Amino acid sequence: MEDLENEIRNLIAEIIEKEPREVTPDARFFEDLGVDSMMALEILAAMEKKYRIHIPEEKLTQLTTLRQTVAVAREFLDKKGQDA
Repeated sequence: MEDLENEIRNLIAEIIEKEPREVTPDARFFEDLGVDSMMALEILAAMEKKYRIHIPEEKLTQLTTLRQTVAVAREFLDKKGQDA
C-alpha cells in the first residue's frame, strides 16, 4: 500500500519537476504544486502505462492530491485484479 503511494509520488514528482518530498499526501496539485491540465493528463497516462490499467478521463477531476490519485489508482488496480 505504501509502495504504491511512493511509486505514484515519484512518478508525479518527475512529471511536474519537483522533489518527491514536496508531493505530500494532501498537497493540492493545481494550487500548491503548479500542476496544469497537460501535466494532469501526463500523470494519468503514466499511471495507466506503469500499472497496465485504463482510467477514464472523467476521473481526471479526482486527481487533485497524492492521496486522491492513489485512491483512484487503487480502485482500478482492484478492478484489474478482479478481472484477472
